[in-house]
Amino acid sequence: MAELKTKATDASIDEYIASRASEEQKADCKSLMAMLKRVTKEKPLMWGPSIVGYGLYKYTYESGRTGEMCRTGFAIRGKELVVYLVAEGGEQEALLAKLGKHKMGKSCLYIKKLADIDMKVLEQLVVGSLAQLKATYG
Repeated sequence: MAELKTKATDASIDEYIASRASEEQKADCKSLMAMLKRVTKEKPLMWGPSIVGYGLYKYTYESGRTGEMCRTGFAIRGKELVVYLVAEGGEQEALLAKLGKHKMGKSCLYIKKLADIDMKVLEQLVVGSLAQLKATYG
C-alpha cells in the first residue's frame, strides 16, 4: 500500500508562506492562522508540502484503509486560499450562504481574499466543521 503524502511534517510554515503567498495573501494567512489557532487551541503544523494544518483526526474507510489528517487548515493555491473544513448539513449550508464570495468543494472552501468574506461566519463554519469531525471520528 502506498504511503500517504499528506502527513504532519517539521517543515517551516513561515518558509511555505514566504515562498507561495502574495503580499495580500501573507496578511490573509496571518489572519487565518490567528483565527484557526484560537478556535482549535492547536499549534499549526505543515501537512505534506502545502497545507498548514491544525489538530489531527484518524479515519477508516469502508475498505479498511486508515489514515490521519488535520482537523482543519489552509493552503495557498495560486491566487486562492483554500480552507479545509466540512460543511454538510443545514446549519453549515446556511452559514455558507452568508459567508460572501467563495466556492465550495467536498471539503475545500476556496476564497480569493479574506476581504471578500465575513470572518465571523468563517469562524462559525470552522467550529461547525470541528464538531462534525468529532461526532464522526471521535
